[in-house]
Amino acid sequence: MSGSKQTLRIIGGQWRRRRLHFPAIRGLRPTGDRIRETVFNWLQAYVPGAHCLDLFAGSGAMGLEAASRGAARVVMVERSRPAYQALLAHRELLDANMVEIVCDDARRFLRRPPQRFDIVFLDPPFQSDIIGACCKMLEEEGWLAPNAHIYLELDKATPLPPLPATWEIIREQGAGQVTFRLARRRAPEE
Repeated sequence: MSGSKQTLRIIGGQWRRRRLHFPAIRGLRPTGDRIRETVFNWLQAYVPGAHCLDLFAGSGAMGLEAASRGAARVVMVERSRPAYQALLAHRELLDANMVEIVCDDARRFLRRPPQRFDIVFLDPPFQSDIIGACCKMLEEEGWLAPNAHIYLELDKATPLPPLPATWEIIREQGAGQVTFRLARRRAPEE
């Protein structure tokens, strides 16, 4: 598939209907339009002005959708160099100054000094078992705002890993081979 491209369509917000091309990379599967529409309907009251972290950015589907819908800041983390280069080009094309793109592994990124995020998107490659470790690091290392929302997308055959005690699943749905959930973090008792 070398040299071939795939297309992503932004669904809502200021860049609605914009089509962006990204490289065909093994394991890279952007969150589908219908799933994104559902997730952003769930999050519509929380995205404007939010600080968002897209920890497995890939095509940029979730992070760019959040930026398009009014997020104040979006940090997109992607370890694949070709995908990272495509994300940089998308940021420039859209003049998306609120988007920061980091080329790094998710766990290594989470070992940095923490920043607080209101919304976190966790959509790792399906063959990976990294999501549980990332959930734990997000909670224990101080990456989440007190009432943060966390989006989790997994292959339908993959069970949800144990989540931090302060997280509760508030929405869950399936589509095709995907189960997607929205968790809310309850602020720990002071």
